[in-house]
Amino acid sequence: MILPIPSLLTEHAAQAMRARLEAANAPWVDGRATAGTRAARAKQNLQIAEDSPLARELGLQVLAALERHPLVASAVLPRMVYPPLFNRYDVGMHYGDHVDAALRRPPGARTTIRTDVSATLFLSPPESYDGGELLIDDGGQARSLKLPAGHMVIYPATTVHHVAPVTRGTRLACFFWMQSAVRDDARRDLLFRLDQAIQALDARHAADPALVALSGIYYNLQRMWAEL
Repeated sequence: MILPIPSLLTEHAAQAMRARLEAANAPWVDGRATAGTRAARAKQNLQIAEDSPLARELGLQVLAALERHPLVASAVLPRMVYPPLFNRYDVGMHYGDHVDAALRRPPGARTTIRTDVSATLFLSPPESYDGGELLIDDGGQARSLKLPAGHMVIYPATTVHHVAPVTRGTRLACFFWMQSAVRDDARRDLLFRLDQAIQALDARHAADPALVALSGIYYNLQRMWAEL
């Protein structure tokens, strides 16, 4: 499931975050630092140092926004979230076809996260740069995404994806991974669609007893498939 998440951050919050990343003292490092051996050969960008105070501060803002957004909870059923990272693509930079690593351990952590869901939070307005589209394999066809600042897209970490070369301006974004309570993407998609249908029915027919039965089916499927 490839799902845009509108307005994870407000336009003002995205602008403020962008200003911090554009400051002269922002600790940018080679983006290959967090890529595997194969992916590193395809990667050409910059990242805020993963253990820097700025990455931790801005990452906490993103995590707080995630907790407030009901669509993320419904679509991902998140169990663990890798601390958000921040990257920069200047003119000529790109990230070729790759699949995200399956297991990641945050710096200093004892727990390894299984990357079920990848997330890209766009921070630069799309009109401020050319190129830089995120292209995700969607059933054999490339789905191109270049969302407004503050909007995010989530997609299965199992998919082949790449970032097209930037030809004008600078593309700033936040990226991270989530481990879901339900590892299988098809099952997560089914639960998400069922949950959204229940919410829509509840808004129109809250007293309908069939909603109790549907909710029971939803929760029982969670019990069958969740790994805690």
